[in-house]
Amino acid sequence: MNEMPTHSEPTPTPGSAVLTTPPAADQPGGAPYGRAPTLLEQLQKPMSIAVIVLAVLLAAQSWSSSKQIRSLREEVAKRLQKGDISNAETGVIARNVQESNKELEIKVGALENRQSETQSQQLALEQLYNDLSKNRDEWALTEIEQVLSTASQQLQLAGNVPGALIALQNADRSLSRSDKPQFITIRRAIGRDMEKLKALPSVDSTGVALRLDTVIAQIDALPMLSDEKPALPAAPERTRKPVRDAAGKLVGPPAPEPLLQQVRNGWDTWSGDMWNDVRQLIRIRRVDTPEALMLSPTQSYFLRENIKLRLLNARMALLSRNETAFRNDLIAAQDGLAKYFDTRARATQTAQSLLRQVQASNLTIELPTLSDSLTAVRNYKAKS
Repeated sequence: MNEMPTHSEPTPTPGSAVLTTPPAADQPGGAPYGRAPTLLEQLQKPMSIAVIVLAVLLAAQSWSSSKQIRSLREEVAKRLQKGDISNAETGVIARNVQESNKELEIKVGALENRQSETQSQQLALEQLYNDLSKNRDEWALTEIEQVLSTASQQLQLAGNVPGALIALQNADRSLSRSDKPQFITIRRAIGRDMEKLKALPSVDSTGVALRLDTVIAQIDALPMLSDEKPALPAAPERTRKPVRDAAGKLVGPPAPEPLLQQVRNGWDTWSGDMWNDVRQLIRIRRVDTPEALMLSPTQSYFLRENIKLRLLNARMALLSRNETAFRNDLIAAQDGLAKYFDTRARATQTAQSLLRQVQASNLTIELPTLSDSLTAVRNYKAKS
């Protein structure tokens, strides 16, 4: 505990009075009875009390501090325990997160690989699509070029205007399926060629060909001068008169003719037949081409076939727009009909009328070419 302070006598200083106390008597109290306490003695009691109070306060403070420290330690221990538990849980969560991160990294790596593969496949598909698109356009343009070239040849050789129009329309329809603006120039050229063909005057080639076919089918039935046989007059019909009464009514079958009348009728019939035969023996006719009457059956057959071949050649010249050959063959066929066939017959006159209608047809039409469309297609192919 706190030790009491020891008193020592003050040392005298120069110039000061020294207060000397006589020695205390040999008493247990130290001070003689009836002597007044000194200043030092008076100060020792409050100091002792203050020291005691201070010691008590220090003890209370120490106990309070130790209690607070103990509770703080307990709290810290609890919190440390909770922190350890939290750390353990956090460690478990961290391990789970790490495992999840590893799995995610594996998945992300797989996804990146798949993405790279997908990008490679996409690039390959785009390249393939571009190649296919380019090849498809090239194939389409090549096909259109072939169609237009064939249509141009048919137009120049056979004058097939409807066929050329159909070819141009099909080419324009094929180009319309593509949205490429580069095809606008080609479609514009095709449109110009279509307008040129539509502006041409129409030639009824089909109607002319049908008329020629009709005449060709009638050639075998047309009468010729070499085989003409005039029709014999019809024999008069002899009928018996019916029996009538006074009022003019029929009263019975016709009465039989008498024998003399029958003989007379028989004579008239025989003499008429004989006269007709005699008339057939000698005929007087005016024929400008005597060789037409001297044709044998074989020559007549070949003459008919020759006229049919002429008409067939005229039909082919019509389809090929060869007007010179067309008109030469028609003239030859008409001359053959007028020279060797009976022009008085109705069938011959009908055939000649059809040939005159055919000859009046105009085939001299200047047909345009499809050069604009072909040039546009070839220029586009050369640029690409």
